[in-house]
Amino acid sequence: MASDQGPVVQSALLRGELIRMRKESGLTQEQVASALDWSPSKLIRVEGGRSSITRVDLDALLTRYGVSSESSRDRLQALNRGARERPWWSEYRESLNPTVLGFFGYEAGAAYIRSFQSAIIPGLLQTPQYAEVLTSHSTDAVRLGMILQSRQRRQAELAKRDNPPRQYYVLDEAVVRRHVGIKQDPAIMPAQLRRIAELAEGSDLVTVRVVPFSVGAHVGLSGPFTVLEFEGGLLGDVVYLENGRRNELVTGADERIAEYTDDFEDLLENSLSGDDSVEFIRAVADEML
Repeated sequence: MASDQGPVVQSALLRGELIRMRKESGLTQEQVASALDWSPSKLIRVEGGRSSITRVDLDALLTRYGVSSESSRDRLQALNRGARERPWWSEYRESLNPTVLGFFGYEAGAAYIRSFQSAIIPGLLQTPQYAEVLTSHSTDAVRLGMILQSRQRRQAELAKRDNPPRQYYVLDEAVVRRHVGIKQDPAIMPAQLRRIAELAEGSDLVTVRVVPFSVGAHVGLSGPFTVLEFEGGLLGDVVYLENGRRNELVTGADERIAEYTDDFEDLLENSLSGDDSVEFIRAVADEML
């Protein structure tokens, strides 16, 4: 399971367990560092995710925390190995900003993805043709190729996980009705909509709901967002905010995480049912032909 979650999530899980074990042992960072003949800053960097940890050092920490079970030690060492692996998204560091790459890292290990979009199709649902039209007006040809490649890679990497995440999408009606690509090829958007309908009907992992214009104002009008939830409760939820060119990752104890989780439930309550949403999406696709 550990190797299925990606290095960012495995690192976060390992750090969370190390902090928990230290606190349960009643030890401060300074006491642990002194016992291991480390500088306090070394342990601070390890617990804060700013420094990796070697196998030998992890063994020393686990011994200090009284972890004697071989299975527990093996599991934590496996997390550490996974945390040190080179992630697939490292190939795109020159093309995508660090916040987006950080989101990819958390998304790679999420058990549940809940996403609301007010203007465009979510990236994990986009066809290559839709993605190209959407992106081509704002970037040069070389960077465009890398962005499009990363988007398809992102979809493929999630799909091949042993336990792919359950995905819930809520789309404002404007997302469905905007005829993206009409100037290049009027068939692009209908094909995109049919692809969404096929995914929603053919996969138990994908649910798509539409908030109709008839609802009027709703909480999603403040902007798109994604809530990521992780298996086991050892890692707290993460929220990704898409604010034009200024995206943001919200982690830790930030109270906005609970607010966005509640907002997503509110959007679901104001959406068409799953079956009605698929029917609506197909009807709009037919109207565009």
